[in-house]
Amino acid sequence: MSQKIFGIGFHKTGTTSFGEALKELGYNVTGPNWIYHGNIARTYLPRCRALSHDFNAFQDNPWPLVYREMDAMWPKAKFVLTLRDPQKWIASQTRHFSRDTTPMRKFIYGADKGHPSGNEAHYIATYKRHNSNVRTYFEGRPDKLLELDFENPVDWAPLCAFLGKPVPDTPFPHTNPAGTDRSVSLRTKLRRKIRTLFSV
Repeated sequence: MSQKIFGIGFHKTGTTSFGEALKELGYNVTGPNWIYHGNIARTYLPRCRALSHDFNAFQDNPWPLVYREMDAMWPKAKFVLTLRDPQKWIASQTRHFSRDTTPMRKFIYGADKGHPSGNEAHYIATYKRHNSNVRTYFEGRPDKLLELDFENPVDWAPLCAFLGKPVPDTPFPHTNPAGTDRSVSLRTKLRRKIRTLFSV
């Protein structure tokens, strides 16, 4: 299988756009995975290790949590840290998720902080700490880590140069632009219920 690419930016940092870009470049992408699985805190690592054999690109949760393990397991892998301004990031979190709790968010932010509304300061601190830890871990290895800041216009050039891919003759995908996620659609709610029922 071709080189593996791990998107390790937190959710709501342009992860969907990043995933669509990787698909356009020919990668077989997965993620998010198991966000409604009740036992995810205990099972995420073996699940990630097993699934990492089946795809060559990964984005959204739980992949930001396993960059160290994936780096050790796949020494030739590359990693992309997607970013947003912390205040705009948390505003997007609260608009989209409000008080909707998931096992994945409980795992990431704490058992009593499974939703962003009312926990904004804690979420921002967790987000900033993750980004800092990623930068520290990959310090001195610019060939391993690319940062894509979705607060600024993102085009193909940096990602394609990082991955050694030709630039597509299509616009860079931008899904869920700012201002379009003010409410959770009925379709999204239905998907959540289905995932809850069939999460394994």
